[in-house]
Amino acid sequence: MRRSRHLRFEWLVEGYSTDLYRYAAWLCGDRALAEELVQETFIHAARSLNGLKHEGAVKPWLFALLRREHQRHCELPRTETRQIDLGGVTSAGRYDTSTDTFALRRALAALAPDDSVALVLQVIGGFGSDDIAALLGISPAAAMTRIFWARKRLRDSLSEGRRDGSNKVMA
Repeated sequence: MRRSRHLRFEWLVEGYSTDLYRYAAWLCGDRALAEELVQETFIHAARSLNGLKHEGAVKPWLFALLRREHQRHCELPRTETRQIDLGGVTSAGRYDTSTDTFALRRALAALAPDDSVALVLQVIGGFGSDDIAALLGISPAAAMTRIFWARKRLRDSLSEGRRDGSNKVMA
């Protein structure tokens, strides 16, 4: 990355703010706090920008900074998260009110936090198992196991809702 410090920082904000915000909103369940966490993440990133050598390491690095900032703010154990409705946190900036989307959101909210963290990092963050493992402090095999079970539980929950003829995933 041979850009001026200012251009490098703009590149970070433009390229990663949306994904970081979605992840922060999912982590804390509060949009205002999510914005604050993203801002704090970028403040920490700006301070350490000169030490960043490889552009490929940017996304995992930013997500790790955000996760640490969330932990610092909430003083929670590393794997503890709160479940929220991801309805308003879409990349297109619009709220999808379809029945299928609603059922998916409810099924995701019903997952165990450890499983849903790994799945959200994969789906929203676009991370692979090695990056998820590093972010969560677990082995890549454990990350893949969490993702596998989260997907299976989502499928089972969604199938159950279709079998009983309703669109309700949870009681």
